Amino acid sequence: MTDASGDGEFQSLDDLPDDPTDREYVERAIRLSEEAVEAGNTPFGALLVVDGEVVGEAHNETRTEGDVAAHPELTLARWAARELDADELAGCTMYASTEPCPMCATAIHYAGIGRVVFGVDGETLGELSGDVVPIPLEEVIRRADGDTTVEGPVAVESAMAVHNDFFRES
Repeated sequence: MTDASGDGEFQSLDDLPDDPTDREYVERAIRLSEEAVEAGNTPFGALLVVDGEVVGEAHNETRTEGDVAAHPELTLARWAARELDADELAGCTMYASTEPCPMCATAIHYAGIGRVVFGVDGETLGELSGDVVPIPLEEVIRRADGDTTVEGPVAVESAMAVHNDFFRES
């Protein structure tokens, strides 16, 4: 798997651009994944940022809601498609603790979200859980001929720490 720049090199959280907001927002998404676990769900969290303002946050609710589609990325993509105009969508960034699955990636594409930054990739998570559909976000966007910029993984250790704790205790 390669990063969105195509150079084949992943960034660590320490290698993010000087923009401190990317770092803060990825860390917030990881905290949201911890909140998901505290609420009785699996560890996934995401937030949407438009013009430097957090406009939405969500964590996984698949267990507590009994809804297989209650992923935070899908929840936010659906909200964004209803509430934001085309310019806001194109300029917004979704920060996710974990690479969005193919279902969420498709929703991100159809919503028109301009950029996604995620903490840990699905392939790495799949090595731990064995329960990941192995189609990278970047591939879904490319096959859909989409314009969404994909950056990640950018915080593998931090994001995986939450998953490691979750699966150790499960």
